[in-house]
This record gives sequence, C-alpha cells and structure tokens, in this order.
Amino acid sequence: MSSVWDDLDLLLDSPSSLTVNSTVRGTIKEKPSFNPAEDAAALRKAIEGIGTTEKTLIDILTQRSNAQRQLICKAYQDATGKTLCDDLEGDTHGHFEDILVALITPPAKFDCQEFTRAIKGAGTDESVLIELFASRSNHQIKAMCDAYLAETGRALIHDLKSEVSGDFEKTLLILAEGKRVESTNVDVAKAKEDAKILYEAGEKKWGTDESKFIDILCHRSVPQLRQTLVEYKSLSGKTLQESIEREMTGRLEDILVAIVKCVKSVPAYLAERLYKSMKGAGTTESTLTRIIVSRSEVDLQDIKAEYKKLFGTSLYSDIASETSGDFRQTLLKICGEDGK
Repeated sequence: MSSVWDDLDLLLDSPSSLTVNSTVRGTIKEKPSFNPAEDAAALRKAIEGIGTTEKTLIDILTQRSNAQRQLICKAYQDATGKTLCDDLEGDTHGHFEDILVALITPPAKFDCQEFTRAIKGAGTDESVLIELFASRSNHQIKAMCDAYLAETGRALIHDLKSEVSGDFEKTLLILAEGKRVESTNVDVAKAKEDAKILYEAGEKKWGTDESKFIDILCHRSVPQLRQTLVEYKSLSGKTLQESIEREMTGRLEDILVAIVKCVKSVPAYLAERLYKSMKGAGTTESTLTRIIVSRSEVDLQDIKAEYKKLFGTSLYSDIASETSGDFRQTLLKICGEDGK
C-alpha cells in the first residue's frame, strides 16, 4: 500500500490542489442558462407536493455550482418566506438530508461546520481535524476561520486549543494559521539542508526532535517540500513518510504523515480517506459526504483517477455498492461515472 507514496519521480512537476486555485478538476460546473427563480419553484413544488419528489431535489442541487445554489436559496426565501435549508431539514432525513444541506452551504461555512462537529460532543474527532487542516489551502483555511468567527464570535484557534494538546496541538495550530509559504520558487540548497535537519532530528538521533519536523512540514511551500522529500530520500535511502512512521506514534504521527501525503497529492490522500470510510467497519457516511461535496468543484476528477490507481476499482462503483437509497443517488450524481 505504501509503495504509491514512495514514488517521488513525477512529484516535482505535478500540480497541487494546495496551490492551484481552480475549478477545472471538479465534477460540478456552473449550469449554463441558469434561472434561480425557476429552480426555486421546482424545489418548492417537489417539497410541498404529496410526498417529496426526491429526484427533483437531487437533479437540481447536484447539477448547479455552489454559487448558483446560493442564488437558488435566496430566490426560494424571497418566494416562500422560509429558508430552503429549513424546508429540506423538515422534509428529508438521515444521510440524504445531511448531503442536501451540505450542498446548499457555502464551502467555507461547510468546512467550519465540519470543524465544529469534530470538536463538539464526547471526544474530539482528530481524524477530521487532520483531514481539514492538512488538505486545505491557506486560502481555504482562512475562509474557514473567518466563517467560524462570524458564526461563533470566537477565534477558531482559541477553541481548537481547548480540544487538543501537545505536539499534535502545536502542529494543528500552525496549520490553522494558514501561513504556509506560497512561493513557487524552489531553493535546492535549502531543501538539502532541511532534509539533513530532518534526518538528524529523527533517524540519526536517539529520541526524535519533533519540533524540527513540525516546523519544516507546516511552514515550507509545497514545491519546496516536494524537493525536500526527494533530497531526504537520496540522503537517507528512506522516504520521509517511512521515517515518520518509524520514529513517531499516535496523533502526531498521523498528522505529519497526512501533511506529507497532501504535499505529494491531496487527491490521492483524499482517495485513501474515501476508501477507508467505505471499507472499514461500517461506512462512515459523514466522511463520504464531506469529501465528495467539498471537493466537487475543486479536484474530484483527480480524486477519482487516484482512487482507481490506488485501489484498482472505481470510486463510482464502490459508492454504488457501499451506500443506498437517495443518499447513494446524490453521491453518484456528484461523483459522475468514469470518463464523464
């Protein structure tokens, strides 16, 4: 399984979802000749009719961009005096309700709600925190923090501090500042030096100096870190991921490995998260919903391609066999079949 993560050959020239701010690799595009009032009326009819017409809800909400869905929400409220969100919550239920509501939520607000869900309740869901902060760009992290402040009146970093501790906390807090260097210039000498620092802080030393790993992995730019991964392997004969897995344990190991994976390929990292959410004990619907919806206009096409490379099966067919009902239909519509 780890072999795909060890292949560094093509790394330096491939684009990264952490730095490219584009919707080209999404599966959902803006609908041409879009009429929000018409869509709002069709949704209203589907909700108010005898028995909700789920197919109409799915067809409209999965075939419009998020920006267009915001206009539909406004038109719906203007026409009915009620919010589409409230009416969907009143009329649908379970995972189907969750995914429809996710679709009509602005992306930054959706990330913010997922963050809140991860820290609320009994015990913190660290795996969700790791996914959110390792896979999001500076821009997305800042937008999530702004949405959190607007929603709660508190700084996200403040609430994060009370939920986590130790080196894991330190790593998350640095990522949550969204200050990863944005430059695309690569300083090879610096990459060699960083690789040496990491090697000496880990493999070469009795006991690991975690702070060096945290500092370098959370601050350097993606192109710079990719070069560092290449230099590390030629210096130590091992990949940085292998060294982290040998030297560290627990949540710190999990988050540093996630950062390394996302530096290489956010789509491959998220493909792996999707696979585990379906193939573990019981399907984790919330993970499926979060990744499929939040990446639908970012890089879901790339996630599908990486999924096939990693697991030899299509994301579409795995979703079809691991989920059911209207929830399944909605996921499949967003995902789109291979080659489409």
